[in-house]
Amino acid sequence: MSSIETVLTRFAIPIECTNARERETRGGRRGALAILDRVSYLPNSDDDRREMLGRLGLSSLDELFSVIPDSLRDPRIDLPPPLGEQDLVSEVERIAARNRPLSAFDSFLGAGVYRRFIPAIVRASIARPEFYTAYTPYQAEASQGTLQTIFEFQSMICELTGMEVANASLYDGATAAAEAMVMTVQATNRDRFAVADTVHPETLRVLRTFAEGRRIEIDLIPTTDGRVTVDAVRTVLDERHAGVLVQQPSFLGTVDDLAPIPGAAHAAGALAVCSTDLIACAVLAPPGGLGFDIAVGDGQPLGIPPSFGGPHVGCLAARAALVRRMPGRLVGLTSDSDGRRAYTLTLQTREQHIRREHATSNICTNHALMALAATAYMAHMGAGGMRAVAATSARRAHHLAAQLADIDGLALAYPDAPFLWEFVLRCGDASRFVAQLRRSGIIAGVDLGRFDHRRRDQVLVCCTEMTPPDAIDRYVDAAREAAGAFRPVVVPSVARVPS
Repeated sequence: MSSIETVLTRFAIPIECTNARERETRGGRRGALAILDRVSYLPNSDDDRREMLGRLGLSSLDELFSVIPDSLRDPRIDLPPPLGEQDLVSEVERIAARNRPLSAFDSFLGAGVYRRFIPAIVRASIARPEFYTAYTPYQAEASQGTLQTIFEFQSMICELTGMEVANASLYDGATAAAEAMVMTVQATNRDRFAVADTVHPETLRVLRTFAEGRRIEIDLIPTTDGRVTVDAVRTVLDERHAGVLVQQPSFLGTVDDLAPIPGAAHAAGALAVCSTDLIACAVLAPPGGLGFDIAVGDGQPLGIPPSFGGPHVGCLAARAALVRRMPGRLVGLTSDSDGRRAYTLTLQTREQHIRREHATSNICTNHALMALAATAYMAHMGAGGMRAVAATSARRAHHLAAQLADIDGLALAYPDAPFLWEFVLRCGDASRFVAQLRRSGIIAGVDLGRFDHRRRDQVLVCCTEMTPPDAIDRYVDAAREAAGAFRPVVVPSVARVPS
């Protein structure tokens, strides 16, 4: 016996475990592990599975799953051998160390996910265990604190969007837009929906996924120079359309005159939906003030980090007349039998309650933790703070755009269109431009060719309050160098002199 085994044998603490069937007790390490050999994570034994298959008239699991194509049920997965906990933690840490935070770069990414300043109070609020252990609470009525934070979130979203009622939050901006589309269909009993082609392409994909299962036809509204016009909306809309969706600012960063669009939609008997940036609502006319029926948006800019694209929080607000068609949950303010203020879930027409197949949606919860982050952010920043964030972001974006437009080989795609903090830059070959600036430690923006091959020469560039002036200077210098490297060399022709 080795010296190590001697020490372990002499000083080990006996471990007792009882086998419930045999009522026997064993001591020591071997006995402690013996029970694990008889306890499986799978609740069904081989005999159980054979009995169930027999009841179904099947002979094997392969026969049970035969309706699934072979290409989709290959159980062989190329995984490395299993590791112990210590080795596994080390391996995961090694893999995680390959990640680079956005703060390690000069980042000009936008396109719906933004790096904005997050006050410490936001992180402190969502770190409280009573909130993060129930980040999507199913029984929110059990906690008045959770219900109050949701009520405050709803109230603030109404203030930002200019709407009369908001729900407790959805999963993200794209699903909020899809739920709004379903609302318009249910409200009008029509089966078509019009969408401006400057709506975020990923939102459009989610809309089409929702529409396919509900037999809703989606029509695109063409835009001119990156902007939607009321004439284009009128051309597409007819008596078959339930609603129209536009985005402000658009996916391309442009700011449109949306005031005439709700009137055009209502003239066709349709509802008007606006997908909006909630930070932009602090400086632009809110959707409710323009006459829109529904406003949706993504709350990620409100104190939620980019985090590889999620989790986010979706926002949906509407006119009071549409409250009974709103998806998800709503929290109301009332009083208890003693006259004290109380919060409660109200108007619960979700599928898990009374409506079943006639429910407004199949959403039975909400992203309460992310909604809490957004609530803490809005409460801390206030209207003035959010306006300052928007103004700073816009100033820096316009400063960068003006300098880039002066570089030979670069140009603004929509020089006459107003924008806030995002703009489209023409740069010849977007993928090469982005790759070259990345080598300089700069994330130049989003290559729009990934969404539309016709935009392979365009990059969507974004500035926020987190974009320092020296990062803008480095971007301009790197862009100037990249534009020079991509500029074709023209060899002047030499005139031949007759001999």
